[in-house]
Amino acid sequence: MANNYWMVVQSLENFEVSKTLGFTLHGLTSRQRRRAQRMELNDRVLFYVSDLKKWTVTTSLTSKFFEDREPIWKTHDPLEEFPYRVKMSPSIILNESDYIDALILAPTLEYVKKWPPDKWPLAFHDTLHLLPQKDFRLIENEMKRIAS
Repeated sequence: MANNYWMVVQSLENFEVSKTLGFTLHGLTSRQRRRAQRMELNDRVLFYVSDLKKWTVTTSLTSKFFEDREPIWKTHDPLEEFPYRVKMSPSIILNESDYIDALILAPTLEYVKKWPPDKWPLAFHDTLHLLPQKDFRLIENEMKRIAS
């Protein structure tokens, strides 16, 4: 059973990289070491594509974090290698036409209540977020409904 519910935020370019990997590996930035250390086996992960403002995939972690500096994902910082990595197994992969529109669902999430309603995208500014289970389940249940 999952202990933590995460949301990773990726650019469309990096989402496409993750897609080619079959959503079996994810890299975290060098400043996310502490969060990476909190990630545990069976934790759940939700993918959010910032360029589209849509949720696309859920996965479960199949490893704790490890370090690997092989360049895979793109970044504006030439020194960033996304060195903290986790292995995962995809649970739900939506078709592009079925991605969940955050413009509709995000304002209802508990996680974004700290921000003014019209500024909710600021809640997803960083690339890794620990979500309340309730929010994760709401989005995942919508994904299940669409996928079935």
